[in-house]
Amino acid sequence: MEKERPGKDKGDYLKFLGTAGARHVVTRQLRASGGIWFSLDGEEILVDPGPGALVRCLSSRPKQDPNHLNGIVLTHRHIDHSNDVNIMIEAMTSGGRNRRGFLYAPRDAFLPPDPVVQVYVRDFLDEIVCLGEGKIIQHPGFKLETPVRHRHPVETYGLKFLLPHGNISLIADTAFFPELIEHYSGTDILILNVVIFQDVVSDRIYHLNYRQAGELIKGIKPRTAIMTHFGMSMLQQKPYLLARNLEEKLGIRVIAAYDGLKLPFADLL
Repeated sequence: MEKERPGKDKGDYLKFLGTAGARHVVTRQLRASGGIWFSLDGEEILVDPGPGALVRCLSSRPKQDPNHLNGIVLTHRHIDHSNDVNIMIEAMTSGGRNRRGFLYAPRDAFLPPDPVVQVYVRDFLDEIVCLGEGKIIQHPGFKLETPVRHRHPVETYGLKFLLPHGNISLIADTAFFPELIEHYSGTDILILNVVIFQDVVSDRIYHLNYRQAGELIKGIKPRTAIMTHFGMSMLQQKPYLLARNLEEKLGIRVIAAYDGLKLPFADLL
């Protein structure tokens, strides 16, 4: 009998509603900034709905219907990751008429004087959870962990989805630190936000560069790595060529995401 392939026939997939990172790429919409749609064991989750998320959902082919969402996750409060969170909550709940869904976000996304999650939409949701280091959230089909606080100017967490047929992690915006390898070990599918191409010596840089992404992929050893959230310097170097170079160097499948890319889990595991 054929051994079942992890993820086979489960319908799980990722869809990139945007792959923009850094202010110039986002504000000029050189790449879209709608976040990532996760379909996980029957649950639909939108991670980091940045500017244009609602438009990207509705213009997607096929359409990603916000009414089908089970929840929204913010890795952090910066506007390129959270701008459309309130309108997506409205869309998910039919303007609050259907109380449903969850929102997981760092605590500072809710705090005055400038909360990114508006107070009135919070009553539309069934569940709100503040993320934290080492947090574990249990769902019927998966567990979600936020293993370590990232090194970023605001409270930021990466995500680790633990599924019966494989694990998928997102290393969100962060300065590089070696402990990331340990915290995201055991990952089958690794998504990395890779904003910068070259090494930059600056106290203001809290993002991964291409070399550091390669170091993380080499150390974590996923079955598939996916780079996204590109800044201008990454776009100038053509991300698909950079992904090909890493794949040849490391012997690990590496994909450069692009706007609208849909990836079934069964093809990645």
